Amino acid sequence: MINIGFTMIGGRNWTGGYNYLLNLATLLTRYRKDEIRPVIFFGTDVEEAEIAPFASLEGVKVVRNSLFNRSRTVQSLLLSVATGSDRSIRIMFNEQQINVVFEVAQFFGFRLGLPTIAWFPDFQHRYLPHLFSRFAYWKRDIGFRLQIMADRAIMLSSEDSKRSCEHFYPAARGHTHVVRFAVPPKGKIDYGVARAIADNYQLPENYIFLPNQFWKHKNHLLVLEALKILRERGQEITVAASGNQSDPRDPTYFPSVKAAIEDAGLDQNFRLLGLIPYQDLAPLGVASMALLNPSLFEGWSTTVEEALSWGVPLILSDLDVNREQAGEAATYFDRHDAHSLADALTSARPREAAAIEASEDLGQAMSNERVLRFVSDFTSLVRHAHNQVQQ
Repeated sequence: MINIGFTMIGGRNWTGGYNYLLNLATLLTRYRKDEIRPVIFFGTDVEEAEIAPFASLEGVKVVRNSLFNRSRTVQSLLLSVATGSDRSIRIMFNEQQINVVFEVAQFFGFRLGLPTIAWFPDFQHRYLPHLFSRFAYWKRDIGFRLQIMADRAIMLSSEDSKRSCEHFYPAARGHTHVVRFAVPPKGKIDYGVARAIADNYQLPENYIFLPNQFWKHKNHLLVLEALKILRERGQEITVAASGNQSDPRDPTYFPSVKAAIEDAGLDQNFRLLGLIPYQDLAPLGVASMALLNPSLFEGWSTTVEEALSWGVPLILSDLDVNREQAGEAATYFDRHDAHSLADALTSARPREAAAIEASEDLGQAMSNERVLRFVSDFTSLVRHAHNQVQQ
């Protein structure tokens, strides 16, 4: 049994990170409960509601300690860099018999004394530097460099990310490992049930679903331009957009999107659903004509992965990583061209109940295969990291 130590990923500002960790812990307890035990460290400043889903998983150990409070993050980093490790955290890991540590947006030092996997979710700061403050850019970049220098096993979510990592950080070559994450299917969703939930949001019979948080790189403004083009062509399409409406890097972004909707008179074409309950996500996808992700950048999209498990048609921006993830299951458009997106939106067609059911069956079968690959690849990486120290 290998005890792997995780600290909290994401939270209110990055729900994708939080869901990633919860999904990974769930799958490890389901498929590797006799091989790997997740031990998850939370600060005392984390709300009980955020911890509860992890605590409910049989086989997961939850540890709460103020050493992992957000307010202590900078202090911990400085100690780790200046002295080689945050001694208090190193002692805590040893007390909990941690065998492997999982680092995300943290650095526990050159002399932590434990094999460590560093997950680099993406390299957005290198491709879209204008979306980062100078401090945020260098904090992230220096953090990656420190982890590479400390001989971490570098975990990446796609071959596209691996190419980027080894291009920007040549010293990482030979230490990179691709582990494509996947989400388990939630079980078949009856179309009638899905449609009833869509009715609760007062959505029309035919709509396109856009479940992305309102961060600037998610490219919502291009969707508005495409909807205006379609209106000029005499075509009316409804896009239902859910997600966190706060961009921590640019607080003006969502207000600018909302103002653009009002100025263009697109209130009925671009529906703002807000941050919806997670359990409504899959039904709204199943009831839709297609799922849209117009993003300017992705590491490996959770919304795309979930849509694949639902068997929902996809309309995606022409990112290499999107093509790697979805293959022929998607229609692609130029992420900088509103006319290209307008054409892609018109490719979506209403779906009959029988076709939806068949798509769900296929999506679930494919999703199960992707989940097993994810768990297998992650387990192999954990054992590789563990064995490197044992040798």
